[in-house]
Amino acid sequence: MRLLKTFVSGLVLLCSAAALPAAAQSDFPNRPIKWIVPYPPGGTTDLLARLMGTWLSQRLGQQVIVDNRAGGGNNIGTEMAVKAPPDGYTVHLVNPANAINATLYPKLPFNFLEDLVPVGGIVRVPNVMTVTKNFPAKTVAEFIEYGKKNPGKINMASSGSGTSVHLSGELFKFMTGVDMKHIPYKGAGPAITDLIPGQVDVLFDNMPSIIGHIRSGNLRALAVTSAQRSPALPDVPTVAETVPGYEASAWFGMAAPKGTPPAVIERLNREINAALADPGMRAKLADLGGVPIAGTPDQFWAIHRAETEKWEKIVKFSGAKVE
Repeated sequence: MRLLKTFVSGLVLLCSAAALPAAAQSDFPNRPIKWIVPYPPGGTTDLLARLMGTWLSQRLGQQVIVDNRAGGGNNIGTEMAVKAPPDGYTVHLVNPANAINATLYPKLPFNFLEDLVPVGGIVRVPNVMTVTKNFPAKTVAEFIEYGKKNPGKINMASSGSGTSVHLSGELFKFMTGVDMKHIPYKGAGPAITDLIPGQVDVLFDNMPSIIGHIRSGNLRALAVTSAQRSPALPDVPTVAETVPGYEASAWFGMAAPKGTPPAVIERLNREINAALADPGMRAKLADLGGVPIAGTPDQFWAIHRAETEKWEKIVKFSGAKVE
């Protein structure tokens, strides 16, 4: 009898212990969530995280705190996310640099597609080829002509080496033969700050962080980088209208450390998709030039894998390298 009681007691304890993780998942979240954004405040990743973070905070009943971790071409923040506890309380803002860096950097301390798991896609946006308002060229064709007459004299800013902003410019350089000097910044915000007074000449920035300056007249858009014109800037032509075959865009979403419970992933994915179905949120994203990419985690990862392959070709084509 004593042995039976001991066995039963042990079994109860074992079952109780096994139930703890499930219980923890069922009341998720019960404390604030940290959303790592691997860029400084002011850029597209930061704007989108704060917009979506506000929605998630209201829906989840816990604050989603944007944690800006700039540096290392996006890799510092990404590595922090990879090493975070897989409990759902640390998530990562996925952006094009995560796909580009897989080829751009010869050695990384992580494998993005294996060390993180997808939560869901948020939005896809074009970049905008934007110049200071006093730049002599008024069209893409005039920009190309000016660049060829003044080789190496155009300063091309970017939000950092290896970003879609950088590679969009590199693709333009190699498809047109225009020689531009790359000036990398630690995020779009600082790059825009220098572009407005003309300390640099051109920036292929993500539309959400640059569109307000274009609409205000502080900067001038020459073209969008998507295959079709953007409803957010309907009068701005595409680069491809002058440079056939040119196309580049940025996409954003959420990922979590590998091992994060499926129930937690499902909850976060459900709330993100709810946001993307909300008319108010869709209107805000559209005003920024964004197209929602709602769907399952696997569907978002399929986008990321395809973009990783695409940018691998562009990185190799451009010859861009970062040690």
